Amino acid sequence: MSAGDLRIGIVGAGQVARKRHLPGFMELPGVRVVGVCNLRRESAGRVAREFNIPKIYGNWEHLIEDDEIDAIVIGAWPYLHCPVTLAALDAGKHVLTEARMAMNAREAGRMFDHANELPNLTAMVVPSPYGLTGDAFMRSLIDAGYLGTLREVHVRGLSSDLADPETPLGWRQTTKYSGFNMLDLGILYETALRWVAPANRVFAFAWKHIGKRIDPESGELAKTGTPDSVQVLTTHTDGSSGVYRLSGVVLHDVGMSISLYGSEGTLIYDLTHDVIRGARRGESALEPLRIPSKLRGGWQVEADFVAAIRGEKPVTRTDFATGVRYMQFTEAVARSSRHQSPVALPLKEFSNPSL
Repeated sequence: MSAGDLRIGIVGAGQVARKRHLPGFMELPGVRVVGVCNLRRESAGRVAREFNIPKIYGNWEHLIEDDEIDAIVIGAWPYLHCPVTLAALDAGKHVLTEARMAMNAREAGRMFDHANELPNLTAMVVPSPYGLTGDAFMRSLIDAGYLGTLREVHVRGLSSDLADPETPLGWRQTTKYSGFNMLDLGILYETALRWVAPANRVFAFAWKHIGKRIDPESGELAKTGTPDSVQVLTTHTDGSSGVYRLSGVVLHDVGMSISLYGSEGTLIYDLTHDVIRGARRGESALEPLRIPSKLRGGWQVEADFVAAIRGEKPVTRTDFATGVRYMQFTEAVARSSRHQSPVALPLKEFSNPSL
């Protein structure tokens, strides 16, 4: 890295990159976004003009080869996360990749192993944005014994995003772009991992209620590649159990939440509205728990990435080890659903996205 400003290149300037990453980096002193590559050169040009980025690249390989770039931010779809990460690390560049970490657990493992071979480089996954506001407060309550012994974890992620059969096929439901990733399964598991022990066994049922949608690329009906409904039973390394309920096709009662039920109390985090409710043994009803200002968190991904590169703090949210863990969970869910049998974690063998 140069002794002056930290110079960043963007591979895939999608919605998150434009709304969060680019404004976030531009606010930091000593940081410059100097190059961008998008799926199409025209769209890269629009982003460059909007954010005053001096260089446009026709392909991501040329961006990575540029010696005047120190760090790569990958905002592309999951099918590019692994190849771009490996190439960037080989070129001696720091990497921040958008979630989900990869197409599958094998790719995530390759990324993790290669990053470990180059400890002088920062490797980080964009964290789940859910629960950042109350994360520290939740952990403080749990550490103080609010729950007692954790018994059950209930994770809910219901939306109507895919309820209309006329909604066209998106990249998230296209296996060649998204791999094993389905709905918000990985992002909610990552969020839950902040407060609960990892899963060691899953039994799942995934379903496609709407099996075909219009493919915008061809204009014709095509099979959906990933499910629009996922139900998972889990056991965890601390002896607790869990239930995951996810759907993209429900019309009412939508929202996201993580509920923790312990021997001494209950905590329910409404992730949609950033509201935490709790009750202890002997209390009759759940009550809102105010998040103390000193424990209130928020989005600081870009600042955290730069701080890690500068050696000011380690990567904690989200490191590649956590990314591997949620990618293995996602793959285990897909495998369990396909074969209708429990799958143990961590995985000892890996599958292709097509199973």
